[in-house]
Amino acid sequence: MVDERSAGAVLFYAASQEPEYLLLHYTAGHWDFPKGNIEQGESEIEAASREIREETGISDVEFVDGFRHKISYKYRKGRKLVNKEVVLYLAKTKTKEVKLSHEHIGYAWKKYDDAMNQLTFKNAKNLLAAARDFLQKSSA
Repeated sequence: MVDERSAGAVLFYAASQEPEYLLLHYTAGHWDFPKGNIEQGESEIEAASREIREETGISDVEFVDGFRHKISYKYRKGRKLVNKEVVLYLAKTKTKEVKLSHEHIGYAWKKYDDAMNQLTFKNAKNLLAAARDFLQKSSA
């Protein structure tokens, strides 16, 4: 049973041939993509858009059709074990200026190899690899 559902996106900026991906530095210390809980009545895309806007100040987001990636994991919230499901999309922006929320202590726009080195969790690295593969196949 899923206790929590979140949505977010691998957000990229492509002014040159090689896109740069937005990574957020969370207060817990890890680097990851913008994401957060889906609120009642929201679709996954609406939640992902809202989370990007709230966490980064970026509102010009264009979702790439055909990319939807699900990650599931468990974590402890006090004494309770929470089953978490996160659905992530691929989204493009023309805005590079970031206005961080209180949830983050930093951010970085990184090209693929540097982003892979910066991301903390294996599931985030797998997600980035899938996003890059999808972008390469769709632009071929």
